Amino acid sequence: MSPHDELVAVARSIFDRGLTHARTGNVSIRHGGDILVTPTGVSLGAVTADSLSLIDARGRHLDGPKPTKEAFLHAALLRARPDAGAVVHTHSTHAAAVSCLDGLDSADALPPLTAYFAMRVGRLPLLPYFAPGDTGLEPAAETAARDHAALLLRNHGPNVAGKDPATTLDALEELEETAKLFLLLRGSRTRPLTPQQRDALTSP
Repeated sequence: MSPHDELVAVARSIFDRGLTHARTGNVSIRHGGDILVTPTGVSLGAVTADSLSLIDARGRHLDGPKPTKEAFLHAALLRARPDAGAVVHTHSTHAAAVSCLDGLDSADALPPLTAYFAMRVGRLPLLPYFAPGDTGLEPAAETAARDHAALLLRNHGPNVAGKDPATTLDALEELEETAKLFLLLRGSRTRPLTPQQRDALTSP
C-alpha cells in the first residue's frame, strides 16, 4: 500500500469509528524527508489519495491543497520522535471531555487504569490551552513529545505519534477508551496500576 493510500485508510477508519466528527481531526505520515498530511476543511471520512497535502519537516506547505492548520503540530511531533512514522490528532469525545476537566495532573492526565493503556500510551502530559492553529503550541509540543508519544491538548483533544499509522491508531483508541473509563469511574474508588506495575510494562 502506498503512503497516500495508507493515510487515507487510517483517516477513514478514524471517521468510521466515531473518533472524530464533521471536519475535525487530522492525520499525517512520513513521506521520504517530508510529511503527507490531510488537508484543511475536509472530513476524514472524505479524504482521497489525490487530495493530500505535502509539508516539509518544519511544517511548510510544499504541494497539494492547503494543509490542516495544525500541520505544524504534526511536524513538531515527528521532529521530536525520529522513529515515529505517523501522527493522529482527533477531537474524540471522551479524551476531549477529559481535557476540559479542572484539577488534572499536567504531567500525567490519565491514570493507568489498564495494562494496555500503560503499554500503548504510558504517561499522558496535558499541554496548556492554545487556540486551534496557534503556532505558540509548537515548542511546548515538540519538547513534551521527546519523552511522550501521546499528548493531550487542553480543551481540545489528543495527539499521538507512532511507528506507523496502524500502531498510532491503536494507541489513540486505547487513550480514548481509557478516557471513557476514567469518566465512567469518576466518584468511585479506583485502583490503577501501581508505579511498579506500570514501569514493568513500559520498560524496554
